[in-house]
Amino acid sequence: MSSYDIRKTALSVETVWHERGPRLEKPLLVGTAVAVVANPFAGRYEPNLMPFQASLRELGRALASTLIAQLGGTSHIEAYGKGIIVGEDGELEHGAVWHEAGGQGMREVLGQPKAIVPAAKTIGGPGTRLMVPLGHIHACYVRSHFGTAEMTLWDAPRRDEIAFGLVMATGGRPHARIGGLAASDISVHDGQR
Repeated sequence: MSSYDIRKTALSVETVWHERGPRLEKPLLVGTAVAVVANPFAGRYEPNLMPFQASLRELGRALASTLIAQLGGTSHIEAYGKGIIVGEDGELEHGAVWHEAGGQGMREVLGQPKAIVPAAKTIGGPGTRLMVPLGHIHACYVRSHFGTAEMTLWDAPRRDEIAFGLVMATGGRPHARIGGLAASDISVHDGQR
């Protein structure tokens, strides 16, 4: 039994064939996996959030594994990000625990890519729409992989909950053509270039 209480999980995958340009030979898949968890600190200040953060690492690995399976396996993942929506009785810092727990959990399952995991977090109620940024898993300067994935649940988070999400994509934007470092030109392997 985990030290956190999950009310529900949700998984969604978008299949993108084109963006008004030529139809792709293979569609871009963009997926979101979300867990709605009771906020153990709702309505009060807690000075030590580290035990909660540590307990969520298991959840990060589980959500990442589920999402990767839906997107065709680890070798297909090229972009990632994470998002958090904290219910109104919480504070942003309650959601910030996901930066390490969700990000590291995702990295572990993906084989330790080095690029920073982009993130977005907010305070909101049921139906809050959060646009979660995506970036290339191996080099943060690959512009073609700058994108977003929507994270929303019609009934979450409630006032005393937190929605923790991970997002991944099997490629960059369809028809990307704004220059910059191409994914095929990553050479330094330092998470940047």
